[in-house]
Amino acid sequence: MRQPDRRETAVAGEVLFEIVTRGNSARCAAIDVATGVEVVVVGPPRGGDAQLKAVALRKLRMRLSRL
Repeated sequence: MRQPDRRETAVAGEVLFEIVTRGNSARCAAIDVATGVEVVVVGPPRGGDAQLKAVALRKLRMRLSRL
């Protein structure tokens, strides 16, 4: 049985999000559970959590594709 490539499991794996708002900025960290890779994006808090998560997830997928 073939072992899945690390990138295959990372792209389709579970992602944890952490959002911290301070003043006029919000920080969203996206962490891939399988690899432990973390990326961070910062944006205005009025943009909403969903938008920050979407940007962080895109950034995480790009980062995982480079592994």
